[in-house]
Amino acid sequence: MTEDASGSALARLSAGLREFYAAPYRRTFARAQRDEDDLFMLMVFSESLGVPSPVGYYTLELMPVMYERFHDWHRRMGLERSPLDHVACC
Repeated sequence: MTEDASGSALARLSAGLREFYAAPYRRTFARAQRDEDDLFMLMVFSESLGVPSPVGYYTLELMPVMYERFHDWHRRMGLERSPLDHVACC
């Protein structure tokens, strides 16, 4: 068996095992993702209405993670440069 064929077989086995273990929890994962997205939308909407975020000071350490996610988002939306150049530059 060649190295490429064994790597492919190993990848298929890994994908099969991941599917086997994740399948019973797929609905739970989807619900958790939806809840996270809803919370994010609520926070953005309330911020746009001028409601101050009560956890703004405590979440400053998350900014590097959010910069990466924002960069991925604006690239996915087809924007080569960040629309918020003063916040996150690319």
